Amino acid sequence: MSPPRIAWSSTAVLALIVAAGAVADPSGLLALLGWSGTRWWPVEAAWQIAPLLVYTPLLLAGTWWVVRSFAAVPGMPARWSFCLVWGGVVLAALAAKFAMSLIVAPSADPAWLAWGTGFTAGKAALAGLAVALCAVLMRRRTPAAVRSAPPRPAWAGSWTGALALGVVTVATGPWLARHWWVGSSSAFLYGEAMPAPTPRAGLVAVIGGVAVLVLATAACQRLTATWVAPGGSASAVFLSGWLAAIGAGVVLAIVQTLAGLLSGEAADALGNDLWPLAAWYLRTCDGISYGVAAGWVVGLAGLLARRRAHAPAPRVRTFALAATAITVCAVAVVPGQRPLHDVPPVGAAGAGRLLPLGVSQDERRVIVDSGGRQVVLRGVNVSQLVDFYRGRPGHPPTRPLTEQDFAHIARLGFNVVRLGISWSRLEPQPGRYDAGYVAAIRRAVDDAAAHGVYTVIDMHQDAWSAEPTPPGTRCRAGTEPMAGFDGAPAWATRADGGPRCQFTGRDISAFGNRAFTSFYHDRDGVQGHLVRAWAHLAGQFAGDTSVAGFDLLNEPGFGETAPITSSLLLGRFYDRAVRAIRAAERAAGGRPHLVFFEPSILWSGTGFDAVPPAGFTQDRALVFAPHLYAESITMDASLGLPPIVSVERGFALAQRTADAYGVPLWSGEWGFFSEPREPDVRRFTGLADRYRVGDAYWVWKQACGDPHSGAEMVVRSLVGHDCRTGADLPEVSAGVVRELNRAYPRAAPGRITALSGHGSQLSLSGRAGGGDCRLDVWVPGGPRPEPVVTGIGDVGVTGVDGGWRVTGCASGDYTLRITPAR
Repeated sequence: MSPPRIAWSSTAVLALIVAAGAVADPSGLLALLGWSGTRWWPVEAAWQIAPLLVYTPLLLAGTWWVVRSFAAVPGMPARWSFCLVWGGVVLAALAAKFAMSLIVAPSADPAWLAWGTGFTAGKAALAGLAVALCAVLMRRRTPAAVRSAPPRPAWAGSWTGALALGVVTVATGPWLARHWWVGSSSAFLYGEAMPAPTPRAGLVAVIGGVAVLVLATAACQRLTATWVAPGGSASAVFLSGWLAAIGAGVVLAIVQTLAGLLSGEAADALGNDLWPLAAWYLRTCDGISYGVAAGWVVGLAGLLARRRAHAPAPRVRTFALAATAITVCAVAVVPGQRPLHDVPPVGAAGAGRLLPLGVSQDERRVIVDSGGRQVVLRGVNVSQLVDFYRGRPGHPPTRPLTEQDFAHIARLGFNVVRLGISWSRLEPQPGRYDAGYVAAIRRAVDDAAAHGVYTVIDMHQDAWSAEPTPPGTRCRAGTEPMAGFDGAPAWATRADGGPRCQFTGRDISAFGNRAFTSFYHDRDGVQGHLVRAWAHLAGQFAGDTSVAGFDLLNEPGFGETAPITSSLLLGRFYDRAVRAIRAAERAAGGRPHLVFFEPSILWSGTGFDAVPPAGFTQDRALVFAPHLYAESITMDASLGLPPIVSVERGFALAQRTADAYGVPLWSGEWGFFSEPREPDVRRFTGLADRYRVGDAYWVWKQACGDPHSGAEMVVRSLVGHDCRTGADLPEVSAGVVRELNRAYPRAAPGRITALSGHGSQLSLSGRAGGGDCRLDVWVPGGPRPEPVVTGIGDVGVTGVDGGWRVTGCASGDYTLRITPAR
């Protein structure tokens, strides 16, 4: 069979795979081309049609070129033809994804878009297997005279391309830190000592990373040079060099994974989960995407070397021009991370009021009050103001929220609530805010403050909105009807007819994916409405120091073109919201509150995900607030798999990401569902102490009509509820309450250096600075605690409702130990 026919046939196979995947995969996560059932027409923006009119044609054309280039190389063994075509399909898919990304996000940093293409590598590799197999099987029918040319000596110029790649890597190193290897978008993958070609990793790591790339590229070239360089076409020579760089990226990922396993770091070492395997795959995607972005250097070097050897290369100039264009787009020189604005100093609170909170500016960022003390925000989620779907007749979706709730919360020692609110209630009509709802939020904030409890105002959403699957809807295979939940108002929804049918869970649906994608692209200005709604709220609470801060959006959906939507465009929304909040605070004469930002829902569902790029905002008063549900409600559990990320690993990955941003870490949600066991909860609380971070347990009171409750007759929230009698059942979670109600420092002078608490036992070490010396420790009820201290004077023990408060004035290095009374 002639090479053109092989190329056309192989491309047809890929076209069938693309079409079948679009039909079979309702999530759009696993198929090369995701189609969730939304309308193609009418087209209101380029991003709606770019996957069909840009990505797919370029993918097919690139595959045709790859197969055509390698199908006619004389004497090439079938195994090499298979490998090169396979790699070429991956190259074509990532290059097509990059071109599509330029249309979907035209103002984005091209280098970041090039990094984001790596998430396509796994899907492309699976499709490439079928295409490569087809090409090899048809190639066997090629006349023997074409296939049996004797092998030639290996290309002597293999080092030229490898060294050229090394030079490009070193030259662009300062910018790679923001995109590949140790950049914040995938910072959870890389320890600072891991071999990686980026200055942030340190000199030894940079040398090691570049050396691996150079050596692996040279080795990959030598493997293919015998069959490609002497007798192949110019395109085959160019492609083989490019694929060598992609192979080098794969080798680097293997080396990085082995280095992580040997490092002993909590985020990389072997454990009781599948994370090392998942991390290897994700690092491989990073390495492949870098090979695609920079590998043209190796291919161009091969063409130039062959030209010097007087081999025919009629299209060298064409390839040089194409490589230049790719350089400008994919490895553009971009500015480094923007400097962050300083946080304006915060003033003292009024008499009897909670102190305002901010972010420290030392090496490891922590939440501090206006006296410079480290504050541990430990509390619970309150969902009683959320506008949930009403789908269970006879049962309300929420339980009343009263001052007694906050009194009870304070008795358990909590000092913060994450108060869920709904956009649908706040702005029921475009630009019109419900004054009664704002007043209800105000009452909750004031009631919490009256009991010494901070409030984080959380713009809550689950599955985008409260809309359920309409009656009579026919859900496609693999999906099922779903209940409504909560979130956006109907007027802000742009779902283009996507069916409200869930795939594996409420957060993956055609309806929700398109609605979130429309939101991220600010279609019809819907994102701007939420930004202005946040400005309205910020103005209302500008002078309230009992509001710890604002959580911009609960568990954002990943959209249809992740990570562009779930990372880049999510970060742009956060930046807009933060700037609007700050403007409103200034206009009202208030102070800057903390802003809590979350990764997409995939972090809650898998334990990790790409996050907004470094420098997505210039603001410093930020807190990274992922939901640490590992080994609880993550997708591995629902699919019957071993944990991908363990509880221990979840903390390590979250802390690594927060450190990369230079912001504090706070877990906005966590919990173990069905029947939470005290040992599981103890694992989490022990890690929270070890990492010295705060958290908010999900959830305080959940109603029987809450969509999360399903058809349960006993609701297992922290304060349980019997749906048959209407009675509260606190004993349902008694073991959990005992573990949550443990001793901890509400505020500690300077910085906490070690912390461990269980029940009324506490071991605390710290280092006081030049600020407020007052130590404030919660101890649950029981015998009067007898603290043993060093470096702490004027120690006092005061009985309060539900327990004790231990206070003192610390200086220098200090310790406090409380052991059970004998």
